[in-house]
Amino acid sequence: METKARNSAISAQRTEITEHFIYMKLADRCKDKNNAEVLRAIGEQEMIHNRFWQSKTGINIKPDKFRIALVVFLARILGLTFVLKLMEKREGTGSRLYKDLSLVFPEAGAFSNEERNHESSLLGMLDEERLKHVGSIVLGLNDALVELTGALAGFTLALGDTRLISLAGLITGISASLSMAASNYLSLKAEGDPRAKKSAVYTGISYIITVLLLILPFLLLSDKFIALTITLLIVIIIIFCFNYYISVAKELSFRHRFSEMALISIGVAAISFLIGFLLKSLLGIDV
Repeated sequence: METKARNSAISAQRTEITEHFIYMKLADRCKDKNNAEVLRAIGEQEMIHNRFWQSKTGINIKPDKFRIALVVFLARILGLTFVLKLMEKREGTGSRLYKDLSLVFPEAGAFSNEERNHESSLLGMLDEERLKHVGSIVLGLNDALVELTGALAGFTLALGDTRLISLAGLITGISASLSMAASNYLSLKAEGDPRAKKSAVYTGISYIITVLLLILPFLLLSDKFIALTITLLIVIIIIFCFNYYISVAKELSFRHRFSEMALISIGVAAISFLIGFLLKSLLGIDV
């Protein structure tokens, strides 16, 4: 076996054994029996591929413990489905590496197709609670971004002190979060949805977290315009992170969703900023 082919085979073997342990550890930590079975099935397939490569390389390779720990940690924080879909996207044994190896080992091409098709079908069976409530999270997040960004922009022109802006923003944001959560609960309950309470909680929590992040610059800085600029940057970062998460977990278009949310939030902020300036001039109020 040529040196290049051998190194590629070793790389494939390391990836397979590492992913075997990842899936098995995730299965052990998974409370849902169906999800656990899905993960173990994928993990067993990875072990079969690992044994094939071991028969070619003649060595026993240890898994990448750091990657295993990182993936398990991310799954705990960001959710099982997101992490597994992210693993599907990374370039590894299923893409360029297997394509090169198939020139030397014809089985590699079959492994690539088998792994891709099997994992896609199995991952499509995954059922995760937090993804069931994505609509509620979007409701709270989007409403908080649009409403509070606009309110803070208006307050920045209408009010003179960042402490006053923070106070007004907190009152507005917390009241709106409670109102939004209550409205979501009553709406879903009227439809007979058994998840009404949980959906309301997801909506309220996502709203409050967004409120706190957007108001933070006004609590820490004395210059209201710098604080507003940082708040707008935070808005873009939140929109980017959330839409990346959703685009991976639910396989949706990232660019369109990100552009739409960003334009709406920044557009509302610009209009509110102008309204604050006009009202302040017309009413002659200087706080």
